[in-house]
Amino acid sequence: MHAELYTDGIEEITVSGTIVRIDLVSLSPTERDANNVPKRVFSQRLIFSVESFANSVDVMQKALQGLVDAGVVRRNQPAESHNGAGGRDALAPNTRSLNVSSNFR
Repeated sequence: MHAELYTDGIEEITVSGTIVRIDLVSLSPTERDANNVPKRVFSQRLIFSVESFANSVDVMQKALQGLVDAGVVRRNQPAESHNGAGGRDALAPNTRSLNVSSNFR
């Protein structure tokens, strides 16, 4: 049997030269914030070459499209910006709030 890893999300993605590091987080069973919500704590790091990361993103995009096609995930219509151009395609609900690295803002 192979070990399995569960994560509640990605905290940060850091690119340094040809290496991509992805910090995974889990919800703490003991630590809570001021609103009594479990805190997100670092749990493990994935390290990829840039090429491996790019291939992994492609695989995840295909998996996401399968979920959209199956009706498990719903995409919002792109928002209209003030200049009339369409916005970026987004998932509903907004999943980017906590998973966006400062490297990609």
